[in-house]
Amino acid sequence: MSEISLLLVDDHPVVRNGLRGMFESVPGFTVLAEASNGVEAIELAADLDPDVILMDLRMPGGGGLDAIKELSRRGARAKVLVLTTWDTDTDTVPAIEAGATGYLLKDAPRDELFTAVREAAAGRTVLSPAVASRLVSAVRTPAPSPLAPRERQVLALVAMGTSNREIARELFISEATVKTHLSHLFTKLGVNDRAAAVAKGYEQGILGRD
Repeated sequence: MSEISLLLVDDHPVVRNGLRGMFESVPGFTVLAEASNGVEAIELAADLDPDVILMDLRMPGGGGLDAIKELSRRGARAKVLVLTTWDTDTDTVPAIEAGATGYLLKDAPRDELFTAVREAAAGRTVLSPAVASRLVSAVRTPAPSPLAPRERQVLALVAMGTSNREIARELFISEATVKTHLSHLFTKLGVNDRAAAVAKGYEQGILGRD
């Protein structure tokens, strides 16, 4: 297997030096360059075309998230493996959505880091256990409904095939008010008719909630 070329991106020189020493101490890796922020990383990636970029997230002068987005926009060949101390939802999910191949924390054992880089170079997703748990929780937690409670009631009745007149009678409101609620929920769901609204309601988990 050919050597995996690396670009190290971190605003702390000590961290970069430590990573360089680790990867240069074993065969199979070559460190092409180091960058202290995301802006430098983008420029070096364009010039050097590394296989894997080890990317910190929060850096003065250009954060890792913006760099990942720009690298994705440019269609960079390099796989980005986030290596950071931050594992909050506001960091992990956006980084993966932006195009990062993997996400590890800086307390990962060196062998785990070596394996992660190899996996990333091969195009496989790599996540630390803590980050994987957060992502699973984020996926399993339903997004809040965009509809007001009354609009959800109206949509539920529409899904049951209830007419506007029957909805008005059921909810003790006027038909004009029913039409207003329908207009509002159509707009919020981005649809134009009752059938599409019901389909979107099930798709977004608004219908079928407990």
